[in-house]
Order: sequence, then C-alpha cells, then structure tokens
Amino acid sequence: MDDKSALLGQLRIDRKAQPSPSGHGRLWLAGVAAALITGAALWFWLRPTGIPIRIAVAQAVTQESTAGASILDASGYVVARRQATVASKITARMVELDIEEGDHVKANQVIARLDDTNIRAAHDQATAQLTFARAGLEETQVNLTNAQRDYDRQKSLLAGHFVSQSAVDNAQTTLDALRAQLATQRRNVEVAERGLNVADRNLDDTVIRSPFSGVVTVKAAQPGEMVSPISAGGGFTRTGIGTIVDMDSLEVQVDVNENFINRVQPHQMVTAKLNAYPDWQIPAHVIAVIPTADRSKGTVLVRIGLDQKDARILPEMGVRVSFLADSKNDAGQPATGVNVPVTAVQGSGSTGVVFVVRDSTLERRAVHLGASDSDHVTVTSGLTAGERVAVGDFKEMKDGAKIRIEP
Repeated sequence: MDDKSALLGQLRIDRKAQPSPSGHGRLWLAGVAAALITGAALWFWLRPTGIPIRIAVAQAVTQESTAGASILDASGYVVARRQATVASKITARMVELDIEEGDHVKANQVIARLDDTNIRAAHDQATAQLTFARAGLEETQVNLTNAQRDYDRQKSLLAGHFVSQSAVDNAQTTLDALRAQLATQRRNVEVAERGLNVADRNLDDTVIRSPFSGVVTVKAAQPGEMVSPISAGGGFTRTGIGTIVDMDSLEVQVDVNENFINRVQPHQMVTAKLNAYPDWQIPAHVIAVIPTADRSKGTVLVRIGLDQKDARILPEMGVRVSFLADSKNDAGQPATGVNVPVTAVQGSGSTGVVFVVRDSTLERRAVHLGASDSDHVTVTSGLTAGERVAVGDFKEMKDGAKIRIEP
C-alpha cells in the first residue's frame, strides 16, 4: 500500500508551484479586449445601410430592338383541322382490321372489312332478278316483232277483201298490248338494275377505307366485334373503328384575353414553343382571329399556322406563343419609348411600376408597357432614356426608401 501511495503521489500535479501571471500579461489582455470593442463599434456606426439594389439605365428604343419583340404571350394547344373517327355505314361484325396506332395510311386505303355473307347473298339475288327481267324483256320483244308482222299481214289481206275488219282490229289490239308489255318489261329491268346498284353499294359498305391520308392515333375496335354507325345501347357495339389525323393540317389555337386582342392581327408573325421542347422556337403566323368571344372566360380564340412541319409536333400538345411586334406601330411611325430589364418592372399587361433611383432614395413611378422579350420590356410612357431604375427585391422597395447600390 505504501508503494502504491508513493506512485500516486508522484503523478499528482502541484498547482502551488505554478507561477502567477505577471502585471504585463494582464495589461496585454486588456488591450486586446479594448481593440475588439472599438472595432465592433466602428463597424456598427460605419456599416452600409439601405435596401440593396442594382442599377439599370433606360435605353432609347430603336427599330432594330422593337422588330421581333413579343407584345403578347398566350398559351394554347396544337390541334388538327382535319381528323376523323372512321366508322361503318352499316351494322355488321368486323372480320378484318388492318391498322394500328401510329400507322400511316393513304386516302381510300382499305383499313377494315365487315362480314358480307348476308349482303353478298342479297347481291346475288339482285343479280338474278336483273337477269330474269332482261330475259322477259327479250321475250316480249320477240312477241312484239311477230305481232307487228301479223298486223301488217292482216292489213294487206283486208285490202284484198280476204279478211274482215275485226281480224285487223284483233291484230292491232295484240300489237298494242305487246307494246305496253314491252314498256313494262323495260321498267322492270330498270328496277332490277337499281336493286343491283343498291346491293353493290351495300357490299361496298362492308369494306372500310381511309377518308384521307394521315396517321392513325386511336384504334377503337377489334376483329370479331360488332360495329355500327349508331350506338346499339348495349355497350358491346362499337360506333368507331379508329381515328385518323392529317398531320399536315396541324395548327395552334390559343385563347387571348379580350383586353389585349387589339394587339393581334391576321398574318402577324408569331413564335411558338412547345412545352415538351421549350428551347425550340417554331416560326408561325396568325391565320385568323375568330370573330366571337367566350363570355365565360373573357377570351377570343386565335388560330395560328405553323410555318415549320416536324414529326415532333403532335396533336393536343401544350404550346406557348409570343405575338411579335413590327418595327412600326399601327400608325406607320417608328416605335418610341425606352427599354429596361424585365427584372426592373413590376406588373404585367399594359401597365406596370418601376422604382427610379434619385440619389440614395427610390421614387415609385407608374409606366405603360409595350413589347417585351425574355430579357427586356419596352416602356412606352412614364420613363425617359438615361434614367436609372432599381433592380432588386420588390417586396422591400417603397417610395422614398433608402438604398444601397451594389455592383
């Protein structure tokens, strides 16, 4: 135990033997603390104050800057002006279907066939009736020729007083009856021909053809199903076989707010961007402004034609269009105003707000807006060239607020 106590005693630190700090050390620590306090006070009094902003200078508008700028943006969809859900003209069972989604078909191409068993039997019957009517017509023609010769013979005998007048009258009656019968037989042949024509049409209706060239987008029936031009009510009869879209008829339809429809004109240049390909700008033009408004939405429908055809453009795709401005206004005069960054303007449509920099404060100013693109917007009134506007957080900006200009 004594040896262990001696060992533990050797490991114990004797704090009484440590030297105490000198007076010079205490003075040095006090100087460092005073310097830190002085620096913090100087930073507090000399720190920059005000709302942090950046400066943008309003630039005068030139014809080059206004040409091709967007004056209105709208959203819409790609639609096909010509598409059809192909259906049969008769109710029958489908026995053959030759289309799949994505297939390209040509006009009058056979795409399906229906069961023609009963219709072909009716066609054969109509053919037989026509043959029978024509045979009767030939028989009547032979009898009429014979009656005509008998009548002529009776008349010559009457001139020689070899027969009586009654014999001639009987021959005349027989001749007239056969002539009437011949006219009836001819009408019977016409009726039989019309019946065969109807049978031909019914037989042709069992073959379904494409009405125009296009692409199959929907396959709505299968072989073995009943198809009909009208619903049978049971839910098991198809009213359509497939949908064909003419891809050459694709266009864009957008709803434009009626407050800005005056900015849209026929033949106006447009840039379209598909939502699926936002970096692809498709040149387009305004086809027509539909002369009616939607009362519930307060919009006017605008048709836009695509100047570039591409397989990536599909029906019902979402698209955003920008109506481009001309280098001159409606009066034919060069456009006026100034250009500022989009980030310097608060608002949309035809009016907005900018904050003009006056020395170290802000001045709130209402302006009228014109054409715009992704980077700049044209201010038509309320701002002059050379004035400085603030770019920053609009939530912090207010009239008369102090500012701090950042690079």
